[in-house]
Amino acid sequence: MKKSVVLMAIGAALMANGLAAKETESQDVKMINLAHQSGCVTCHSIASGGSGPAGLKPIGPAWQDVAKKYSDVENAQEALVTTVLNGSSPYASHWKGEVSGFAMPPNSVVINKEQANELVSWILHLAD
Repeated sequence: MKKSVVLMAIGAALMANGLAAKETESQDVKMINLAHQSGCVTCHSIASGGSGPAGLKPIGPAWQDVAKKYSDVENAQEALVTTVLNGSSPYASHWKGEVSGFAMPPNSVVINKEQANELVSWILHLAD
């Protein structure tokens, strides 16, 4: 009896891990689809180390770089959601020298605040 309970517990744990992995994969697919539909991937890549067209600096920072840069920043989620929705200033760019320096346009016409929160939360976890 004890052996079957242990085996059931192990089986349940393995299933839970499998479900967690599927949920993570599903969230990844959902966020990548949202990013494509919203036009985010026109300027941003997911992985660090990429370059823009013809080997030029990328237009916007890779999301892994964003996640690393903001990993210890208080209120990063709120600040980045505001940037996604309202855009950024090319004169106050904190990515100078790393990206081409274009301003991020406001995106509130293609993504709502709830979607922006979800996407930014996902981006910030890319540093893990």
